[in-house]
This record gives sequence, structure tokens and C-alpha cells, in this order.
Amino acid sequence: MPEYLKIEYRIDKSGQVTETVLNGSGSSCTLATAELEAALGRVQKRELLPEFHPAAEAAEESQVSLQQTC
Repeated sequence: MPEYLKIEYRIDKSGQVTETVLNGSGSSCTLATAELEAALGRVQKRELLPEFHPAAEAAEESQVSLQQTC
């Protein structure tokens, strides 16, 4: 796992949150964001990009869509 992970959050006009984890691999992506995902609500969809898999040597990314539950 790298020294740090870069995590980007985008929030659209309807409040939909999209999370993208950069330079992580395998479960480090999901472990790094698990607590925040739980606080924001239910994960609607998880797209594991090809870079998620440890065999890939490109920039590591994982993208998640969250639905706020309040």
C-alpha cells in the first residue's frame, strides 16, 4: 500500500456522492473509505476499475456511488 491514498469526492446537484480512490490497490481502497461510506449512507453501486486488482501496474483507482440515508 502506498504511503497515502488520494480520495476525490464529487457531489452532483441532486446530492449524489461519487468517490474515487487514486493510487491504492486491492482492499486498501475499500478499507480506506469504509468508515466514511458508512457515515454517508448506503453504497448504491461499486465499480472496481481494472487498476483495483493488484496485478495492474497503472494508477490504482476505485469508484463508488453513495446514497445518503437521513
